[in-house]
Amino acid sequence: MTTTDAGATLSPAAWDDDEVQRLTAAQQAELRERYDGDLEPGAKPSAADVAVVLLARDAAGSAVGCGALRPLGEGAAEVKRMYVVPEARGRGVSKVLLAGLEAAAAERGWTTLRLETGPRQPEAIRLYEGAGYRPIPAFGAYVDDPDAGCSLYYERVLGGA
Repeated sequence: MTTTDAGATLSPAAWDDDEVQRLTAAQQAELRERYDGDLEPGAKPSAADVAVVLLARDAAGSAVGCGALRPLGEGAAEVKRMYVVPEARGRGVSKVLLAGLEAAAAERGWTTLRLETGPRQPEAIRLYEGAGYRPIPAFGAYVDDPDAGCSLYYERVLGGA
């Protein structure tokens, strides 16, 4: 368990943990609203393919955010289901979660993190670009996915800029 400057505490969790599932369901509901429907490109994450899940709690112990990593092979992993509840946004929780995921990736020997996001998520784009993620072409399951056309893809080599 790690306590952060943002007042959030990070701890590992299981993908199928009730609080993680509640947060990821809220994230998906928000995205359906932003994108006018249920278009999720790529393979949906599952307990079978997610290797790292972090849960962020506020000072009162309430779960306020989550994020996960799915191994991609060749020293890379994908950031999945980054989410912070609306009432906890603007406090640095997403930065803390992302840094926690990056540290967990480095501990596992993964040197590259990739992710998919969308143009209607300017907060996510600012977060990732501010953390040193650079635009890349579609990768993995997104390459041939017809629902991935409007997606944006990013990558960061850990330890790099």
